[in-house]
Amino acid sequence: MKDSRKYRCNVCKWVYDPNEGDIKGGIPAGTTFDKLPATWVCPVCKAKKSKFTPL
Repeated sequence: MKDSRKYRCNVCKWVYDPNEGDIKGGIPAGTTFDKLPATWVCPVCKAKKSKFTPL
């Protein structure tokens, strides 16, 4: 089962939606949060993945 949960940045409140991905960051739609590279950062405030919590 694919994890389709959204994750919110605790710094700026931007929400990562796996159905949309992160086009600016080169992350295609359909990429679950756990499959994001360890180097990925919030496209708004540049916070690390560890600063995100599931919704």
